[in-house]
Amino acid sequence: MAKAAKIEFVCTECGMNYQRWQGQCRCGAWNTLAEFKSSAGQTKKAATRSVVGGYAGGVGGGSKKINDITTTEAEKQLTGIGELDRVLSGGVTTGSVNIISGDPGAGKTTLLSDLVARMSQRMPSLYCTAEESLSQFKNRVNRLKLDYNPDELYLLSETSVETIIEELEKNSIKFAVIDSIQAVVTDTANGSPGSPSQVKSAAQALTQYCKQNDVTMFIIAHVNKNNEIAGPQTLVHIVDALLHIDTNDGQIRTLRANKNRFGDIDTVGIFRMCERGMLSVDNPSEIFLSGSSTDSPGSTITCIRKGNRNLLLEIQCLTTETEAEFPQRVCVGLNMNRIKMLTGILRKHTKTKIFHDTFFNIVGGLRIDETETCIDLALVTALLSSLNEFVVPRTTCIMGELSLNGDVRPIDSGVPRVKEAAQHGFTEIFIPFRNYHKSMEGLGAKITPVKTVHELLSLIN
Repeated sequence: MAKAAKIEFVCTECGMNYQRWQGQCRCGAWNTLAEFKSSAGQTKKAATRSVVGGYAGGVGGGSKKINDITTTEAEKQLTGIGELDRVLSGGVTTGSVNIISGDPGAGKTTLLSDLVARMSQRMPSLYCTAEESLSQFKNRVNRLKLDYNPDELYLLSETSVETIIEELEKNSIKFAVIDSIQAVVTDTANGSPGSPSQVKSAAQALTQYCKQNDVTMFIIAHVNKNNEIAGPQTLVHIVDALLHIDTNDGQIRTLRANKNRFGDIDTVGIFRMCERGMLSVDNPSEIFLSGSSTDSPGSTITCIRKGNRNLLLEIQCLTTETEAEFPQRVCVGLNMNRIKMLTGILRKHTKTKIFHDTFFNIVGGLRIDETETCIDLALVTALLSSLNEFVVPRTTCIMGELSLNGDVRPIDSGVPRVKEAAQHGFTEIFIPFRNYHKSMEGLGAKITPVKTVHELLSLIN
């Protein structure tokens, strides 16, 4: 007669096992005890290994000399989605496990539906959805008019990790998408779907299979109210790359790699969400400029830096006489505290009286981070342009940080920003005095370095 399975609780941090579950392990970690079913003859050491085994699958074997280890170069494949390839530093790495996260409606499923359709034209591919029916997924593919290989694209609606792995082996899948990690469960851990123990164990089992069988996988992860991945932080350490989609106020989506073992994390991808799906934006500066051919007060063009990319965008300001007791300050895509600080600088150093309702907007729906200070001069110029009814030519680009004493401080990557503006046909570029470099003179644009906000305003007027 077969012996009954023995239930033990093993700490996923230190490997210590207990007969009963408890909140804190002796190593000091909380909520790290995972339920493990073993036969009566299985040793504690084997049980511990099965729970805390390496994420790549291989454990044991002893140490080896470094010269005895064979190395293989990471093979990258272009996906055909230009901005995704850019963020992944030249394409997706074969055998890698990648997580993509974002707010609901950010476009995670839309982007990966396009990706799995493209990959099915090269290799057997599977999309496992645990959150919608297969007919819903097929309707999306038809609506987006995606090109796919019907003989190599498999769809699966399943929540069991063990069943998913069986399907991967059965159909010799080489590219897979799991939607989502919070919806699948594994028999090696207890708890409901989405619990820390289930998320970690499921991610570990999928990663081990991918590493051992050279399968490339993308996993969708939910986010919490702080726009961070829901679940244990261990999930981030298990995978090879962590991608996040930021949703702006309009149709623009920005994709950033917060972790990438096979490339850098400085690159940002720009997408536009439309009825045809997530489309790569090869020249983002064209989107963030209004394209208006007429000059009007309150409009200024500047250059920001997203990752290692320079983007030209237009800042618009509108000032109207207030009809209330206190003037309003409305910002779309900008930080309100920075606007208040800049208006204070103008009142102090230029004696400008601002008793008007003030409205700021970023063309294209992009959201500017609070740390992006190079737009200070452009914001001040747009405000004074609308207030005093003077026009800043659309061939003028203004960039620079403004200090509290009215001085113009230097910005990072001044030369690449100036080159980006010159390539788009701007004939006059205002920059901080300390950012000036002789290499800027041969770009075909007039470079005007400024030291203070007074100097900038006198040159513009």
